[in-house]
Amino acid sequence: MAVQRTRNWAVIAYPESLDKDWKERLDEEHIPAFISPLHDQDVNPTGEKKKAHYHILMMFAGNKTEEQVQKISDEVLSGVKVEKVKDLRAYSRYLCHIDNPEKAQYKPCDVICLGGVDYLEQVGTLADTDIVVAEMMEWCRKNKVYSFARLCDYSAEERKDWLRVLSSKRTVFMSAYLRSLQWEHDQEMKRQERIEVGLEINEVRKMLLEEIKKNKTKEEVEEMELEYLERIKNLGKE
Repeated sequence: MAVQRTRNWAVIAYPESLDKDWKERLDEEHIPAFISPLHDQDVNPTGEKKKAHYHILMMFAGNKTEEQVQKISDEVLSGVKVEKVKDLRAYSRYLCHIDNPEKAQYKPCDVICLGGVDYLEQVGTLADTDIVVAEMMEWCRKNKVYSFARLCDYSAEERKDWLRVLSSKRTVFMSAYLRSLQWEHDQEMKRQERIEVGLEINEVRKMLLEEIKKNKTKEEVEEMELEYLERIKNLGKE
């Protein structure tokens, strides 16, 4: 029987079984690989919490036998059994349960990439990009952010998945959205100013009526009216 070979292999590893420097040692093997965030929120169908674990996906340049990959696991990952990966994209997305909303969700930006591979590029789809854009739009509106620079700075520090979309796919769209958001904000501020001016005008009318009741002359009332109207005119300039 021919020995089966494939390029992509995966391992499920448990923290207590791993050496402290296992990530560094795996990196020294110069194998392109993804290391999932620690899966510490997974539960069994019965509701019991699963043992915390990592999913490690190794992507070789050429086909490898199970024996060859198991040797690496024995030396670096404390002998955890390896398994063949049938679909690279699907398994990559499983590292964060992207396609399994019923499971605990993990952040794509927490996936560790070794050997020059890019996790976000590997798992990204147009639908995922739309979801990220919607998240950014909601954050900007909620936090009253109108600056593209501020959005980029926040993304660089807190949301690497946002930054990837901003820098490579949706720069023009988000810039236009922020300008529109700023315009809406400015229009609302002007509307509030008009309301304040309207209230001020009503107050002036009341005061003039009071002055008329005090038997002020017509000329005096007109002079006061001009004075008040000038003050209202300058209100928006302050």
